[in-house]
Amino acid sequence: MQKLYLLVPLAPLAGALIAGLLGWMIGRRASHWVTITGMVVCLVASFLVYQDVMRGNVFNGPIYTWLVSGNIRFELGFLIDPLSATMMMVVSFVSLMVHIYTIGYMADDPGYQRFFSYISLFTFSMLMLVMSNNFLQLFFGWEAVGLVSYLLIGFWYTRPTAIYANLKAFLVNRVGDFGFLLGIALVLMYFGSLDYAAVFANAGRLADNTVELFPGVSWSLMTVICILLFIGAMGKSAQFPLHVWLPDSMEGPTPISALIHAATMVTAGIFMVARMSPLFELSETALSFVLVIGAITAFFMALIATVQYDIKRVVAYSTLSQLGYMTMALGASAYSAAIFHLFTHAFFKAVLFLGAGSVIIAMHHQQDMRKMGGLAKYMPITYMTMLIGALANAGLPPFAGFFSKDTIIEAIHHATVPGTGFAFVLAVAGVFVGGFYSFRLMFYTFHGKERFADPHDPDARAADADAKAAAQHDDHAHDDHGHDSHSHAPHESPAVVWVPLVLLAIPSVCAGWFIGTIVYGNYFGSSIMVSPAHPALAVLTQDFPGVMGMMEHALATQPFWLAVAGAGTAWFIYIVRPELPGILRRKWGVLVTILMEKYGFDRFNDWFFAGGARALGTGLWKGGDVAVIDNVMVNGSARLVGWFAAVVRHVQSGYIYHYAFAMIIGVLLLLTLAFIG
Repeated sequence: MQKLYLLVPLAPLAGALIAGLLGWMIGRRASHWVTITGMVVCLVASFLVYQDVMRGNVFNGPIYTWLVSGNIRFELGFLIDPLSATMMMVVSFVSLMVHIYTIGYMADDPGYQRFFSYISLFTFSMLMLVMSNNFLQLFFGWEAVGLVSYLLIGFWYTRPTAIYANLKAFLVNRVGDFGFLLGIALVLMYFGSLDYAAVFANAGRLADNTVELFPGVSWSLMTVICILLFIGAMGKSAQFPLHVWLPDSMEGPTPISALIHAATMVTAGIFMVARMSPLFELSETALSFVLVIGAITAFFMALIATVQYDIKRVVAYSTLSQLGYMTMALGASAYSAAIFHLFTHAFFKAVLFLGAGSVIIAMHHQQDMRKMGGLAKYMPITYMTMLIGALANAGLPPFAGFFSKDTIIEAIHHATVPGTGFAFVLAVAGVFVGGFYSFRLMFYTFHGKERFADPHDPDARAADADAKAAAQHDDHAHDDHGHDSHSHAPHESPAVVWVPLVLLAIPSVCAGWFIGTIVYGNYFGSSIMVSPAHPALAVLTQDFPGVMGMMEHALATQPFWLAVAGAGTAWFIYIVRPELPGILRRKWGVLVTILMEKYGFDRFNDWFFAGGARALGTGLWKGGDVAVIDNVMVNGSARLVGWFAAVVRHVQSGYIYHYAFAMIIGVLLLLTLAFIG
């Protein structure tokens, strides 16, 4: 089976290398066929591996030894167990759908071959991450997905906003990755190994160890390691306050928005914490920290989605909120529920992103929802698939998102770590907001009057005004390809675009029905460890009523009715009373401004960090380079030599008696020194 394990990541890598290095020679058609073939091989191999793992065959071993230093071995190796096998299936399936969708979406793009190379390389990086059995390979995959995401977000490198966005993503992730690297360094320092099995086996022995971060102040070693590792997850999975890069990453083409935000990069942090459950279970402080950060992200990022008009940014802030729910589940020790929500979210969020891309194609690359409306009759397939995605995202039964999100809320309710009450309130409140923004997107885009055909519509005029204001700062505002919008009637996207939508919509409906096996059964086995001190899921398992029972029980629960109320509120505001958004904006202007400004994080970062870096650079340039190096060291030394030369030249008179006199004085000085000595 080891050859099959290698085939999973190497098939997309081979496709990436061929399309990237030889794409100019083999052409566009061959480039997409070679990468898609690689993904088909990857998916089939992943399925065979998954079947083998489900039969009880788990593999944990090295593939290649990179370096040996003393007793420490730095290796590449695979850990193939239910957790990694599930992730392999999800990543390869969603990535294959994105590859197929890209044929239609990027058909006219001059960087066609390069894009296919990048997305295959991205898939390879993520697979190496989830299949790793040690921290070295984990870090390799971790950094590789960050690097390729930088290339993909800035794919249209002639656009200033794309360059700004990819630099922002890269730098913010470096902040998280610095903490992640420190955590790995502490693991190596105290455990003497980077192998998961060795570290997890000895974790209990070091559970009571302390470390002094500051003289005289002792911290639990496990708490420090786990928080540092989680800081890395905060960067990759865009958790508050390292969330700021993800909405701007919408500057990349829509297919990569789906790939980054559905099943790969942003879920890497969730997977990593679940994989590290034997460490996190030894630190209640770290779990509490994870829980609170997730709660803040889930609720406050959902609020921002309610005021966005760019269709992709609505879905992006939705992703932030859903990642917050996954993170809360991790903090509540409901690791299997977090992975299950990752599993269901991968499908319905891919539907929403790719559906948004289908709308953008139909609207001639217009992304502002205020210039849409009434698209349901023009795009029935896109509409139905996105409706399924919205229902799943809102957490309504029988769709996939309901089962995973409802389980997370119940697990938080039964959790015992500090901060549970705070997290539970925000989790429940976030259900209403999620229902509202999900159907706000649907009603704004697919229902109501056709604003794209009415230039006198107030919303369309507001969109034009915003676009003109943005265009003063950027040549391509709110435009996925940098093209101007046109007024031609929209129509359904080609089959190569909507077929992946349909294939992803199917698990968006039924993937949640496997909750009994994945969450409440012994599906993950020893892949995930939960301490008896954290019994949230154990309590839920005892009372699990089955799939039908969960749906029946939902009718009497607060989250269900809050989701329905959110959807109903969106219907009333945007369909029944379409003048209300303008009235509410005027009455609640301060709140709307705060949300539109994203709580001021971007402005603060630009002023404090970016501005501070520029000020420091200017100071070092003027004070260090110009004043000290140029004026003192370079010009100053030249002036000193010039002054000394001017003095010495008076001694070089050319008269013999001057030289004789100098020799006599020199002899006298030598004799004096000899006499004194």
